[in-house]
Amino acid sequence: MAVPNPPLTLGVEEEYQIIDPESRNLHSYITKLLSQDEKRDDSLNLKPEFMQSQVEVGSHICRNIKQVRQEVVRLRRAVCDMADENGLAIVAASTHPFARWDEQSITEGVRYKELLDDMQAVARRLLIFGMHVHVGFVEPGAEPDDDSQNLLIDIMNQARYFIPHILALSTSSPFWHGRNTGLKSYRSVVFESMPRTGIPHSFGSWGEYKRYENTMAQVGAFGKGDTMAKIWWDIRPHPIFHTLEFRISDLCTTVDETVCIAATFQAICAMLLKIRQNNMTWRRYRHVHISENKWRAVRYGIHGNLIDFGKREEVPFHFLMEELLTLVDPVLDELDSRKEVEYIRTILKNGTSADRQLAVYRQHGGDANREEALKAVVDHLIEETKRDVY
Repeated sequence: MAVPNPPLTLGVEEEYQIIDPESRNLHSYITKLLSQDEKRDDSLNLKPEFMQSQVEVGSHICRNIKQVRQEVVRLRRAVCDMADENGLAIVAASTHPFARWDEQSITEGVRYKELLDDMQAVARRLLIFGMHVHVGFVEPGAEPDDDSQNLLIDIMNQARYFIPHILALSTSSPFWHGRNTGLKSYRSVVFESMPRTGIPHSFGSWGEYKRYENTMAQVGAFGKGDTMAKIWWDIRPHPIFHTLEFRISDLCTTVDETVCIAATFQAICAMLLKIRQNNMTWRRYRHVHISENKWRAVRYGIHGNLIDFGKREEVPFHFLMEELLTLVDPVLDELDSRKEVEYIRTILKNGTSADRQLAVYRQHGGDANREEALKAVVDHLIEETKRDVY
């Protein structure tokens, strides 16, 4: 049987911080932004998130990575302009340097009320901001058939191995409640306190996955008022869009980083499809193996070692990235994403957002001057979020 040839369309969702530029703290303002957006002729279709100091945007379906860049720039510019008109600012990073979760207002709505009632203090702590990349396995508007759904599951099983690598490249959450956590992605730690999160186990088929999902729905795991599947794994089949959704990455601070991460996820899928068409497959690694590499990415970002379980040895992250670039090289020209994927080398050279935040913190006195140093980090993030947007 021929291997389906999915379009690998792209979509990107980003969840931004709403900032009071005077205090540099988070500001609960999403209700007013939503009201203003509804009155626009070119509505951005802004979406609320759990906290009222968050605003979510989503791109149109993109045929290639060039369109992704255009969409990310369009959305960031528009949201930054709206914030500026209201005397506010926008930040793209997965945690705020010093804001506290217990001071945040919760967004109204059945979904969020159920989440809070069910998860209690675990949900209240979700003062984190994510980025989700969708890769399409059917043409937009088409209904998936069994072959495309089974293919999506097969690619998900194999792509799990690579997602800790991409998390390391995207890290942007070193601070929590005014403290340097010593981790590069503290968002990952906060989010994994929720059920049905983290690295998923592999599934033998689409049918096996759906049996799991249906069982969870039957036993009430997804709630009663809003029953959409609440499966928040680091990589998952999206319950509505028929996409493979990559959720592991932190929210990238710059446009270039966002585009690089989206392009790399797409290239990994294309590479796995190509080797499948050649009657080969990437080795499926066990959950415990991938989770160990995820922890190392959370802790050290791009400056640690991940484990090559085939060789049973640690490998410096920079070496693994060169191996990844070699693996995806055969598909980059076809995708027209060589420049965007090879931006990985720039991230390795200049550091991730987490690395740059920590550098700013140290430059302004660090722990000895904590309050002012943290405000300087916020100012830095505001500027980087707007880089290449105007």
